[in-house]
Amino acid sequence: MVCSVGFPIGTRSASGHSNKEFRVASKTKFGGSWAIGAVVLALIAGLIAFQFRGHDAKDDRSPKTVTIAGIAYPYEGGQVFNGVTGVVIKQGWLKNELAKRGVNLIFTPVPTAVGGPMINEAFSGKRIDFASYGDFPAIIAVSGGVPLKLLVPIGEGQNSYLVVRNGLAAKSIVDLKGKRIALHRGRPWELPFSKLVEANGLKLSDFTIVNINPAATPAALASGNVDATFLLSDGLLLEQKGMGHVIWSTKEAPADWKMRAELFGRGDFAGENPALTQLVVDAYVRAAAWSAQEVNQASVIHDAARGAMPEAIVARDYAGSGIAWRDRFSPLFAADVTDHYRSVAEYTFARGLVRSKVDTVALLDDRFVTKSLQNLDLEGFWNATRTLPAAQTDKASGARP
Repeated sequence: MVCSVGFPIGTRSASGHSNKEFRVASKTKFGGSWAIGAVVLALIAGLIAFQFRGHDAKDDRSPKTVTIAGIAYPYEGGQVFNGVTGVVIKQGWLKNELAKRGVNLIFTPVPTAVGGPMINEAFSGKRIDFASYGDFPAIIAVSGGVPLKLLVPIGEGQNSYLVVRNGLAAKSIVDLKGKRIALHRGRPWELPFSKLVEANGLKLSDFTIVNINPAATPAALASGNVDATFLLSDGLLLEQKGMGHVIWSTKEAPADWKMRAELFGRGDFAGENPALTQLVVDAYVRAAAWSAQEVNQASVIHDAARGAMPEAIVARDYAGSGIAWRDRFSPLFAADVTDHYRSVAEYTFARGLVRSKVDTVALLDDRFVTKSLQNLDLEGFWNATRTLPAAQTDKASGARP
């Protein structure tokens, strides 16, 4: 039995063709040809669609393959999965347990630029069984009729940063009223930005929102075409490069403001294959417990930086939030998780991103994590009532000195 990441070097695909190592380009030079960019995206889409084979729908009752998709990054000539998924692969426990049952394990890498839509399409076509990806695309998929279940919450979420250009004397979002702000609309970090705006008595219409992707943002900020931007940890990288400075982050906000990415699974697969689903959830909870140990902190930061951000940026992103290292990897369905998904469901519906509001009570399925904690003797390992320090919950609208 095999555990593979995409197509391993020297193996043969389902069509019988020999497969050499392939690479997915994740970056293009700013200002490059739009035609070339379109061709590259089309090739990426084709490669990913071919990878998202999984098992046929007719084999759902007795699958021979479990397929897990996730965001991956080019690194040293290959593709690497960061975060808990990367730990699951490294540990090899899931591969071995599935092999005992005659089931192959495939991890399918997806580039971040097209991750959400591609994973949703693969879920819809039943070409994958599980995926570790973001809150917004998952809610959009469920609203569109894909029977997803949130099976394992993964940690405390990702921070977002408000960065202003050099030379602009702004200390808070209020100072940016009437200014041009770069924000990639429809992406998960739009929600915390909207919450920040509303917490300060403002509206999105109080700003000129420039809808550009993060890759184009540095040039726009440096040229003065925008006055500020709202990003994930890319914002820290801009500051490190001297292209602007951070004036606010979700470290200063309630926990449910943060963008989240979790392990989602097809509800029909979980219903028909509860034992296999339990193994997958057990593997992710095991990986979370390993990551949560202080002794592994340096390894976690190093692995998270592969192909994505410098280690110093990853470490800084983790620092200063007042959250215990162990709780950063909690798989518990705590109040901040349920509150967050309720907010995402309400926001996506109110903004017209989905046609029907998602029932988040039905989306969140804690049965498998509860069993995993028992199976792995981890009951009590994480704090079920964790909260942000009191001083932080009042700083959502605070300005930096």
